[in-house]
Amino acid sequence: MKKRKPTSIISAIVLATSLSASLSVASEYPEKSVEVMVGYSAGGGTDVMARTIATHLESYLGKDAALVVKNYPGAGGQIGFTKVATADADGYTLSTMNLPAALALTYDRKADYNADSFTWLANLVSDPNTLVVSKDSGITSVEQLIQVAQKKQGAMTVGLAALGGNDHFSAIQFAKAANIKLTHVPFKGAAMARTSIMGEHVDMGTMAFSQTVGFDDELRVLAILSDKRLPQAPNVPTAKELGYNVVMGSYRGLVAPAGLPEATLKKLKVALDKLSEDPDFLEDMKNRGTPVQYNSGVAYEFLAQEQNEIAKKIWQETPWK
Repeated sequence: MKKRKPTSIISAIVLATSLSASLSVASEYPEKSVEVMVGYSAGGGTDVMARTIATHLESYLGKDAALVVKNYPGAGGQIGFTKVATADADGYTLSTMNLPAALALTYDRKADYNADSFTWLANLVSDPNTLVVSKDSGITSVEQLIQVAQKKQGAMTVGLAALGGNDHFSAIQFAKAANIKLTHVPFKGAAMARTSIMGEHVDMGTMAFSQTVGFDDELRVLAILSDKRLPQAPNVPTAKELGYNVVMGSYRGLVAPAGLPEATLKKLKVALDKLSEDPDFLEDMKNRGTPVQYNSGVAYEFLAQEQNEIAKKIWQETPWK
């Protein structure tokens, strides 16, 4: 009669087998191409960021790794955010994430996702908003901007990429801080808003800094809505310096569906950590006027929760639909 193996030995064998399988998954991932979803059209700031990340991240995931960027524009990014939130959590579907815009969408409409629907991989970009006017407007300072707004008594127009986004929130917060009234004029995207500001069809804008880069002859940036001055624009003051405590921007990063396997998550995190220190990647981002701010894991999830609370509060106080 054969003796039964002690339970402790069997448990050890099972544990060793499980660890071996986990390590195998980590070492083999990715075994096929990884899709990186973008909820906006090709050529925009988020799309450019995604393609820049993909180009540099592949080598850190393995010599045969391939990241394929695909665009799913529509509904202010909601189509793309929904697709990743409902995809299989296997590491082969990633997506760009835009804060606070993506979570703001969950307040003004029915959405099939919320802040808990994602594995928060890493934020890579902090693109602060600005107070910007046409070079031909004659306005050369924030104080002068406020004076013009006071004279117009609510007729001062501000061009926005859309309602419910970071530029919209910037306009609301600045108007409150400066005790002025602004008339919001939403467009279908930042490019259209910028064109209207340059042509003086609207009086001012609050677009992200990177969206002003390359238009120095047509636009004048009066202030940056960040905690400190940008290295890319050292002569432009922050609104806080001028006495207006307004900090708002577009945070762009990468997420996966919630429930990503631990081994896959670890490999992605290690690769992204290395990417964040890659001098070639940083130089590429700098050349595009895109300020890099790296937060991963818990820090990124905290940032998402913070931005979600900002969107929720603004929706409660000044609903935009």
